[in-house]
Amino acid sequence: MKTVYVCSDTITGIFSAVYDAWKEKRSEESCGIALKNALEQELFCEYRQTEETASKAQAVENMIKKHLGRRVYWDIYHAALSEDGEKGDAILGTMLAARRLSDSTRIMEHLSHPKVEKVFELSRSVGGEAHSYKGFLRFKELVNGVLYSEITPRNQVLTCLAPHFADRLPLENWMIYDKTHQMFVVHEAGKNWVLVWNEDFDRSFSMRVSDKELEYARLWKSFCKTIAIESRTNPACQLNHLPLRYRGDMPEMANVL
Repeated sequence: MKTVYVCSDTITGIFSAVYDAWKEKRSEESCGIALKNALEQELFCEYRQTEETASKAQAVENMIKKHLGRRVYWDIYHAALSEDGEKGDAILGTMLAARRLSDSTRIMEHLSHPKVEKVFELSRSVGGEAHSYKGFLRFKELVNGVLYSEITPRNQVLTCLAPHFADRLPLENWMIYDKTHQMFVVHEAGKNWVLVWNEDFDRSFSMRVSDKELEYARLWKSFCKTIAIESRTNPACQLNHLPLRYRGDMPEMANVL
């Protein structure tokens, strides 16, 4: 009978499920991982609730980096951030497949394996979205001086974005709110960023922007309107450079959509 390990849609949850399956020395055919929010029970399967702990997740992370290499780890990590409900099963299948190779660090070259191919595709999708948000994400200054941004990503990309902006704005207080997954990353000036979820969050304060922010917004829109040439407006070309799904959270596009 196939054993399916049920876990939450988090890095800790997925890695804890991998830990349990690995510890019991399961084969690819005899085990799987299912997310609580995407669970569809099948016949002839035993479902086990995973005990999720940081120590299990850390052990799996160390094992991947040691035996599969850091490049494979980042592919697996990015895949775990995906919106796909079958990502846990794909990650577990990839790791079990790597166990059969003489050189497990080359597992991501075996794209003929369906689980490896899925991890590769999910990693590329998450990486692509994170890369886009590094260019499309906008901050606005609130009355308390905090730089605030809201995004609506498909995948859980906050941990991909946080190091990027912490490196570029190390002396600023800023916050990025993920409306899709209701979590946010907070950075205090001169300190490390932290990821927060399952907390009550009053978004009304995000509407209270500073006078300086309002003035800069007015000047920027006036500048864009002044230099624009109406006869050369090309909406199709604009879509290639700035897809519609990123525009809803951009302050300069607020009066355009």
